[in-house]
Amino acid sequence: MHAEALMTTIPAPFQPTPRLLLGPGPSDAHPAVLRAMATPLLGHLDPQFLRVLDEVQAMLRAAFRTGNALTLPISATGMAGMETCLVNLLEPGDRAVVCAAGFFGQRLAEVAGRAGAQVTVLERPWGEVFDPGQVREALQKVRPRVLGIVQAETSTGAWRPLEGLGALCREHEALLVVDAVTALGSVPLPVDEWGIDAVYSCSQKGLGCPPGLAPVSLGARAVEAVERRKARVQSWYLDVTLLRRYFGQERAYHHTAPISMNYALREALALVVEEGLETRFERHALNGRALHAGLSAMGLTLLTDPKHRLPQLTCVKIPDGVDDLVVRRRLLRDWGIEVGGGLGPHKGQAWRIGLMGHGSRQSSVTLLLAALETCLRDLGVSLPAGEATRAAAAVYAEAAK
Repeated sequence: MHAEALMTTIPAPFQPTPRLLLGPGPSDAHPAVLRAMATPLLGHLDPQFLRVLDEVQAMLRAAFRTGNALTLPISATGMAGMETCLVNLLEPGDRAVVCAAGFFGQRLAEVAGRAGAQVTVLERPWGEVFDPGQVREALQKVRPRVLGIVQAETSTGAWRPLEGLGALCREHEALLVVDAVTALGSVPLPVDEWGIDAVYSCSQKGLGCPPGLAPVSLGARAVEAVERRKARVQSWYLDVTLLRRYFGQERAYHHTAPISMNYALREALALVVEEGLETRFERHALNGRALHAGLSAMGLTLLTDPKHRLPQLTCVKIPDGVDDLVVRRRLLRDWGIEVGGGLGPHKGQAWRIGLMGHGSRQSSVTLLLAALETCLRDLGVSLPAGEATRAAAAVYAEAAK
């Protein structure tokens, strides 16, 4: 059969039903970011586009709070950022310690193993954080090349404290690699101050950009480790010794960068800079407090200790007898709201609610709480009517004083 016979009709232009993306990612993008993607294309070596790359790199340094020269957007999604850091810093046979208390900590360990490392996994129950003494003991015992940890664990909503880990790694001649996929742009991440050697993130969460780029930053100790490698990096595409020739002054051809995605990231980062990091963090913190107050007022259980609870990603237990998919499908159908389901042991047992980037706003919190209360009451869950939105409103009122 001829190929043209397989296509009997021409698809109409795609017009998706509007959604409010309140899952673990992607998050909603600001209209200005989406408009930027309609900017006319340039060649990936055009001087005008190279200026865009320079501006993106400069604003990424500001977002990461670092002076690292090797700070760039990898042309792929967030997991490519994880692979970039690990395949460049680990050689076959190297030892690595990975702190895993959630889905993405486990993935960090898996990728390190695929890079040829001998991986020691420090485990805690999902949602918990790591005691510095436990980390110190592992570093003393294993003497790894790399210590890997997730700052904001997307599967549990746990916020891991990183202060002091950089100094601890230097004391034991290890490199600190941080997963900041759900952290960058939402909570503080002073890379230089904390002594982080390598960090990676994504474009589609706290930065409020569509998915497609993975910001990474490698410090001087990490760059030195790459330059001392005995074996070539197993991934040609993610080899930073090649990538920095394209993103640096040499501008040597490496790959065709996604032009429109870099336009979008440039606009998203400009919005971050315009708002100011501290103001942005305060906005995320306020909306997180309001959401947590509203969920608690409904009698729902938040699965992470309040001392280590992220404002931008909340993991909430599904009430007994309530079907996960029934609620999520109704939220999507009747209100256009997307929330995420649980991962691992939380699958079918929890919802993950994201308030990241442009999506972290009071209207998102209020609509979600009202819609979720309606769904649960209609399913027979006994809830005090309107208490959730009133509790959230009280948080906003207190903040406005």
